[in-house]
Amino acid sequence: MSDVEEVLAVHYGWVVVWLTFFAVLVAAGIRSITGVIMVPLEQEFEWSRSAISFAFAINLTLYGFAGPFVAAGLERVGIRKMMVYAMSLLVLGLSVSLFMTEIWQLQLIWGIVIGLGCGVFLTVLSATVANQWFERRRGLVLGMLMAATAAGQMIFLPLLSYITDVYSWRVGMSLFIVLGILMIPIIAVWMKDKPIDKGLLPYGVEKHEWRKTEEGNQKNPITAAFEVLWIGVRSGPFWLLCISFFICGLSTAGLIGTHFIPASAHHGIPEVHAASLFAFMGIFNIIGTMFSGWLSDRYDNRWLLFWYYGLRGLSLLVLPYAFEMKSYVMLIGFAVFYGLDWIATVPPTIRLAADYFGKQQGAIVYGWVFAAHQVGSGVAAFLGGYFYEIFHSYTMTFVSAGVLCILATLFVLSFKKKEASVPEAIGA
Repeated sequence: MSDVEEVLAVHYGWVVVWLTFFAVLVAAGIRSITGVIMVPLEQEFEWSRSAISFAFAINLTLYGFAGPFVAAGLERVGIRKMMVYAMSLLVLGLSVSLFMTEIWQLQLIWGIVIGLGCGVFLTVLSATVANQWFERRRGLVLGMLMAATAAGQMIFLPLLSYITDVYSWRVGMSLFIVLGILMIPIIAVWMKDKPIDKGLLPYGVEKHEWRKTEEGNQKNPITAAFEVLWIGVRSGPFWLLCISFFICGLSTAGLIGTHFIPASAHHGIPEVHAASLFAFMGIFNIIGTMFSGWLSDRYDNRWLLFWYYGLRGLSLLVLPYAFEMKSYVMLIGFAVFYGLDWIATVPPTIRLAADYFGKQQGAIVYGWVFAAHQVGSGVAAFLGGYFYEIFHSYTMTFVSAGVLCILATLFVLSFKKKEASVPEAIGA
């Protein structure tokens, strides 16, 4: 038993989970910067909202398409190295963005450099860690790691908004440069790739249950990603997951994550108040995501997704009315209701992918499904800004997203679940 385990008396998998949690938290905080800096960038550089939204759309789409390749890369290169490389890329991108002066620089830095860095932490890392280190409590672990995304916005957004308002967006961004620099050595020293690196089995697995596979990380990551894609495109459940998760991305990160604060400003709500509402969503996002992880271990994940998408759709239909009324009571209600539902869709989606395609291929399948999610995010991020310039309102955008969420309930109920296979070592 290691020194850490002797002190904490826990399986080292839980140490890995908390290291991953804090790394994802920082990456999620970096990703959430976009909603705060949109208006300041408009004012300082006189860039159009659609041009700024396009840069953030590239970011969302690119890190989504990085998912399947990241999943394969995590298998071949290893979790620890991939996390160190990605955090270094985020620090580099943030540092360079302090000196940008042209819109193409925003699109290059935030669209590509930071997009790729986010792609490691915010796509399939959580699923890979959960699958590698846990057999029991995997749904709970997924819920915890998905909640890190919400915790990032809850902790950082009000502070970032305040710093941006009092000082500048550059000072706020510098906070994340410091956090990223601090995380790099922590990950390098204490992160481990697999239980075997510590002489352990995954949490909840007994020796007589363990079956190793020799295939896995010996394959080229790009080859492995496309091989799994070929399997997926010939499968009906793959397309049902992709379509429903496209709508998920369209109605969350791309829409609310990018445009909630600018939409609030449009209706005369101070940015600091809007950021506080957004952070309030984050509190309930954590609760909802962790509870969803617990539920995904116990109930039919298709029906969980049915309720998540349906309730999210209803909340988005109410949001324009809350803005028009400038009712803080209704907006707080929206923050609670929508927050509980934001990332709650992720644990059931990951479980369905793993149940149908197996744990090894399931992580890469989820990477491709997440790519569809991020295409939806990119579409909403760009069209939200584009429609705002045309209609001078976000009403049509919010209503359209709400209707699509209700349609998504039909797709998830059409999914035929396949039973999970026996525990196996991935690329051991």
